[in-house]
Amino acid sequence: MFPSPQPSGSVRSAAAVNEQIRELWLRAGGTLSAEERVEYEHLVMEWAAAVRGGVGEAA
Repeated sequence: MFPSPQPSGSVRSAAAVNEQIRELWLRAGGTLSAEERVEYEHLVMEWAAAVRGGVGEAA
């Protein structure tokens, strides 16, 4: 299952994306299928964008 696309201009925090990445790995049992790998790659790109933009920095 792919993450829901974010509305234009709406960015999730790095922490929120990281949590979804962790959930994906737990669901997959540590080994990603081809479909899960695609989802993971999308999440990592979203996480990197959030980090670059300073979204979700530690308080």
